[in-house]
Amino acid sequence: MNTQAYAVVTGASRGLGKALAIELARRRINTILISSSEKVIDFCQSLADDYPIDAHYFITDLTNRDAIIATAQKINERFNVFMLINNSGVGGSKRFEEVETAYLEKIIHLNIIGTTLLTKLLINNLLKQKESYILNVASMAALTPTAYKTIYPASKSFVYSFSLGLHEEYKKRGMHVSVVCPGAMATSPEICARIEKQGFFGKLTLVPIEKIARKCIRGLLHQRREIIVTPFSWLFSKIIPNCIKVPILSKIVRKETAG
Repeated sequence: MNTQAYAVVTGASRGLGKALAIELARRRINTILISSSEKVIDFCQSLADDYPIDAHYFITDLTNRDAIIATAQKINERFNVFMLINNSGVGGSKRFEEVETAYLEKIIHLNIIGTTLLTKLLINNLLKQKESYILNVASMAALTPTAYKTIYPASKSFVYSFSLGLHEEYKKRGMHVSVVCPGAMATSPEICARIEKQGFFGKLTLVPIEKIARKCIRGLLHQRREIIVTPFSWLFSKIIPNCIKVPILSKIVRKETAG
């Protein structure tokens, strides 16, 4: 086994996952990148070229149970893992009666089962280290049920609750678990178009992914249970009761589904 310590990042080929991997590399933290896209190959090489770190990658479909098990086994056999960042996730805005069952299953398998299973399979490796960290990426949607998203907020609510429970269970054993609930992130043309349809409110919660990544890694290393990157959105979600905020946010999201 490689005696160096590594951070595992899922969904690492684009968006927040890519920004998190770059932030880790800036801090000279060795990385293991997991993605379903072959783009991770060139990105992994660029990290190794640009920063004084050791970088590896695995092309893995995190909606596939057997693929997750196989990748976790390879990681445990070859690497000491002191950090796990569960960033992979998927969502969208559609009318519930119009979505395919495959769409619902993908969200559940990636956001819930993938996050849980990978954490379970790597946890003994993490616990072997003198100090270790887990960061789970939830969403502001985790704090507010929303029409036209339905299954996505529910899946991120699971990630949020799962993270807080892990934090409490392992905080005295040298493993620090954090959860972050980012707001809108312009990570792809499709998401940018959705944010544009949300109007002023969508743009108000928009934060550059590089800034989110910096706050995430800093908060994780400072052992924050909950990392807040968009204070306005967080306060809105925490203070305003569901009977008020759910209709407001649902009306905003409904604009995304308009043809």
